Amino acid sequence: MINRMHFHPWLNATLFSLCAVFSLAAAPAGAAGLLTPADGSLPALEIRTQQVDVLIQDGYAVTTVEQTFHNPHARDLEATYRFPVPEHGAVAEFTVWIDGKPVVGEVLEKAAARQVYADQRALGQDAGLAEKDDYRYFDIHVTPVRAGMDTRTRLVYLQPTRVDHGIGRYVYPLEEGGVDDQQLAFWTAQEAVTERFEFNLKLRSGYPVEALRLPAHPAASISRADPQRWDVLLDNSPVDADEQGAALTAPSTEPAFRLNQDIVVYWRLAQDLPGSVDLVTYKPDAAGRGTFLLTLTPGDDLAAVETGADWLFVLDISGSMQGKYATLAEGVRQALGRMRTDDRFRIVTFNNHARELTNGFVTATPEHVQDWTARVAAIRPAGGTNLYSGLDLALRHSDADRPTGILLVTDGVANVGETRQRAFIERLNQQDLRLFSFIMGNSANRPLLEALTRASNGFARGVSNSDDIVGEILTATSKLTHAAMHGVQVEIDGVRTADLTPAHPGSLYRGQQLMLLGHYWGGGEADVTLKAQVSGAPIAYQTRFAFPEQSRLNPELERLWAYDRILNLQQELADFGVDADIQRAIVDLGVEYDLVTDYTSMVVVRDEVFQSLGIDRGNSKRVEAERNARAEREQKVQQRRVDQQQPMFSGKQPRLSGGGNRSGGGGALPGWQVLLMAAAALAILIRRRFLSAAG
Repeated sequence: MINRMHFHPWLNATLFSLCAVFSLAAAPAGAAGLLTPADGSLPALEIRTQQVDVLIQDGYAVTTVEQTFHNPHARDLEATYRFPVPEHGAVAEFTVWIDGKPVVGEVLEKAAARQVYADQRALGQDAGLAEKDDYRYFDIHVTPVRAGMDTRTRLVYLQPTRVDHGIGRYVYPLEEGGVDDQQLAFWTAQEAVTERFEFNLKLRSGYPVEALRLPAHPAASISRADPQRWDVLLDNSPVDADEQGAALTAPSTEPAFRLNQDIVVYWRLAQDLPGSVDLVTYKPDAAGRGTFLLTLTPGDDLAAVETGADWLFVLDISGSMQGKYATLAEGVRQALGRMRTDDRFRIVTFNNHARELTNGFVTATPEHVQDWTARVAAIRPAGGTNLYSGLDLALRHSDADRPTGILLVTDGVANVGETRQRAFIERLNQQDLRLFSFIMGNSANRPLLEALTRASNGFARGVSNSDDIVGEILTATSKLTHAAMHGVQVEIDGVRTADLTPAHPGSLYRGQQLMLLGHYWGGGEADVTLKAQVSGAPIAYQTRFAFPEQSRLNPELERLWAYDRILNLQQELADFGVDADIQRAIVDLGVEYDLVTDYTSMVVVRDEVFQSLGIDRGNSKRVEAERNARAEREQKVQQRRVDQQQPMFSGKQPRLSGGGNRSGGGGALPGWQVLLMAAAALAILIRRRFLSAAG
């Protein structure tokens, strides 16, 4: 088949325009914070302090959040704190200070943990509970916060960190998407930190870092000890102070900090780094089983392609888009205005139902562009979100002889019509498609959108209101304008390995890393081969390196592997429905590796209560081992590359051209506000037959 799937230069400008106008919108709809019934039936507590410490090293981040809750009232109260679930974030520690002593929580099945907590609450005894609400929130409960007193808690979670086109990204999620009307009607969130907020991030990179940036927080202090050690400090310290640190200005009546804006940190690796293979392991017992994280970063050898295409815009006009839709319509206007006159477009809208505005493809003449952008701008959002109907209509009546791209803009929360994930996947499988998603906002249905991308061998990216969105668009469009590896497989010979996740990596696009977690036994030299198809032709990359027989610095790898396995099992439940065996497997993994999941929770009670209930203190021991390893690891910044003797890839790592928006410092783009929350997923679906031909 001839090479038909190309993307002409207007796509870069189109996506830039769609996102550039989003900066005109208003403030986010919700935030992390303490929950109080909206009817005012209970008095509000305070978040007195919040201390956030982040260590990014060896391919993953460890985030520690310490908070002090204060009860200014004359009676004891329960504190409930809600925190958006970070992308692939796994809670590994929940600690409550009881009688001045930190007590680490232990994981039980959710029902059992709730019962233990409820029993202690009924007795008026100190207790805490950390739970996960699907993809939406972590809920933290503490009882009691004594009248006129403080209660201190600590939450620690782990998540992988990937580098794309040499750009790393970390998000501390605080914005809540405001798409759950029933929740908003019931709860009011106290988002203000009244006295002290501090965010400390330490980046310890095995490769030189040439710049670090917080787009939405230009006041953050950024320091560099050397190219591999960077520190970030963001706090509410007074700007003007005397030599002793006392504020020279009058104290402010404003809160110290509001938990309503994500903190996004970017870092850019040095130019001209080679493609590489990195290995991180944890194997404390030479005779036992180890866990590994294998990261493959290909060189830049995927060819660029160009040509025109048909374009289909699928627009969410549900009620959640109110206050945001005018900006969205302006983005569509600019996108259409950048099309060439020989291109064509269709426009589909959906709320409770889907409707095609254009009644077929329209040529992109200036007159047509002006006419249809005016019609789009005149729409008034209302109703629910029937995402399935919008997608279904979008997939009809396309021209098999022309390459086609679909731009889907939605909040990603299907609440009307067909909502089963399996139905979405079955619909996608009826046609040969690729799905590329920007998952925008912390309340978007990330599991659904990621499942759709996997089903179509595409990819998904999370995007925050605080992102340097121009750079995010550049990384995405690079993947659309270059060939890709499909049917990726990794083979490891010479060392016994098992339980690799992901088991089927799917496709690998320009600039992406492939990260594999798994188990191994023994040690020694291994042959590692990456196989794939590029433009229909097989290709293979090979290297050889040693797995260590013993290593102790990365105990968190055990939990990262377990949580990735849990996410895969949850995906099976979403795809195929309730399965008692799969649910049992999730519970077993959660309990064995001390992880908060949809079926397990972490409970804190007094030591003597743990003992009387016969609850093993395995997580307490695990937390201590991880904390000690982090302290040691932070002082031993080292490169984890293992293919120096036999490089797997010959080329240098891909980089974004220009790079102007990522170049250093703490500067910020103009205010990213609500509309990115409304445009919760920007997706481009591409006909597989054409993209496969292109690579």
